[in-house]
Amino acid sequence: MDKETKRRLKAEAKLKRKEDKLRKREEKRAKKLARGPSPLLKEFWNLPNMLTMGRIALIPLFVWLTYDADPMYSFLAAAVFTVAAITDVIDGFLARRWNMITTVGKLLDPLADKLIVLAAMVMMTRLGRIPAWIVIVLLSREFVVSGLRQIAASEGMVIAAGQEGKWKTSLQLVGIISLCVHYVHPVNIAGWVVDLDFNLTGKILVYLSTAFSVWSAANYFRAFLAMLSHRGNAVRPGDSPAS
Repeated sequence: MDKETKRRLKAEAKLKRKEDKLRKREEKRAKKLARGPSPLLKEFWNLPNMLTMGRIALIPLFVWLTYDADPMYSFLAAAVFTVAAITDVIDGFLARRWNMITTVGKLLDPLADKLIVLAAMVMMTRLGRIPAWIVIVLLSREFVVSGLRQIAASEGMVIAAGQEGKWKTSLQLVGIISLCVHYVHPVNIAGWVVDLDFNLTGKILVYLSTAFSVWSAANYFRAFLAMLSHRGNAVRPGDSPAS
């Protein structure tokens, strides 16, 4: 075989490899298009997750309403926060009822809750309606509990939420709504019209929720230590580790 023939065969082989590579690339692209959007992208568009994203979208509106909160804007901010709290209940109910508990929902739902509560606490502090130390305690509690949950999950442990955590959430939401209203308004209570100081009411409820927050964080920490102790006792020194 002469040199010219070898050169020609080598060029043909190189061209064939290039064509095979292009063909495989086109086949991969066609399969990707035929497969459609990824499962995570589809999860964004179910109703519970759309409600959760709508709750996140309400945060800029809420911040704007509470920036220079006169009586009317304060009332509107309270209404927006109330809508966000209601959608939190609805999207959780729908996700369980329709079996739409998704990876995206597990990420977005608690994130949306923490973002709007954080925004509310920061704005209430800015307006002088609650002291800054309350926000510091509540944020510290969230970081501690989230950290414990992540460590427990990495070890295959699940720490169940206690009743005090549910009381904390309920008191906190109602307290924030009251702080958003802020001003004194007449309220009809069982036929009696009283002038209710919403700022004072909100402060009392937020103080109570802070106490429940610290209590629930202590219970989380105690449960975490108990699980670690139980696991340590289950594997005694000298026992061979499970393979």
